[in-house]
Amino acid sequence: MASVDIQGVTKDYGAVKVIRGVDISIADEEFVVLVGPSGCGKSTLLRMIAGLETISGGEIRIGGRIINDIPAKSRDTAMVFQSYALYPHMSVFDNMAFSLKLRKMPKAEIEAKVHAAAGILNLMDYLGRSPRQLSGGQRQRVAMGRALVRAPQVFLFDEPLSNLDAKLRVQMRTEIKALHQRLRTTIVYVTHDQIEAMTLADRIVVMHDGIVEQIGAPLDLYDNPANMFVAGFIGSPAMNFVPGTLRREAGKVWLDAAGNTRIPLPARVGGENGRKVALGLRPEHFTLGGGDDSVEATVEVVEPTGAQIEVFATLAGQQICTVFNERHPFRPGERIRMRPSADKLHLFDAETRARILPGAH
Repeated sequence: MASVDIQGVTKDYGAVKVIRGVDISIADEEFVVLVGPSGCGKSTLLRMIAGLETISGGEIRIGGRIINDIPAKSRDTAMVFQSYALYPHMSVFDNMAFSLKLRKMPKAEIEAKVHAAAGILNLMDYLGRSPRQLSGGQRQRVAMGRALVRAPQVFLFDEPLSNLDAKLRVQMRTEIKALHQRLRTTIVYVTHDQIEAMTLADRIVVMHDGIVEQIGAPLDLYDNPANMFVAGFIGSPAMNFVPGTLRREAGKVWLDAAGNTRIPLPARVGGENGRKVALGLRPEHFTLGGGDDSVEATVEVVEPTGAQIEVFATLAGQQICTVFNERHPFRPGERIRMRPSADKLHLFDAETRARILPGAH
């Protein structure tokens, strides 16, 4: 396997700048997920690594070798697409063996490689079938097997689970992660689903408008987002934001929000008195109860999910989502008091949208 180094990479389509100076270093055997909303440039970047898109500027190295001008077939990468891209007239065996036959590899070696990959992916019983006789998950495993038999330096996945139903996506996530743990391959994986990113990645690259917003381990991004975009994108349900003015007086700190709402804050929070800020609170970081450290909200919608109850409520003129494990009998229109977890909140500058670090004034 090999490392992947992306240095100052840009991609332009005429006057349209799709990738605007991206720097990412991916270590050998690392599983890195590129995540972001549609149009952020993540799939374009993956295709540039694969050689399916030209590079407008910067360098991409695989195993220390600059591959900007090297044809796709010579880059020693293998790509798994969202659409499976299987040959419908070929059997599963022939689909998996196709690239090896093009290399004129000995028949015995082809059979050994295909059978080894089929064993890993639980496809041994399906080698004689055609793609139309397979389920969506089985077809995706065949696409993975076709990449696996090539033993490339880098595996590239372009939203491979998007066409599967919810239950099958969960199953395939587990299979892909187990495959990586077994083979210790270098994987670059693209998705718009931040749950996929959180569960699969060693590190996540959050992209937005052609730039990298933040790179880090999944829980590090969740606990320490660099800005409001990352904070709102990573996590499901998404982080709540309440705008207001930061106040400090007589050793007390609070947020002045709309509707004369005063939200108490711990003294450790950063930011100077009078600064326009946004308070970030994750849905699970509320508890029910009154007291000086509580806030009042009006229940709008209640959504029981089984293990939890999601409550959408209005707080300081903003709709927020809260998640409770206890089964309280919430009613729409009811006013409730909640305590935000003081050690879990985040503060962001309203103008720059950057996170204000604790103690930074």
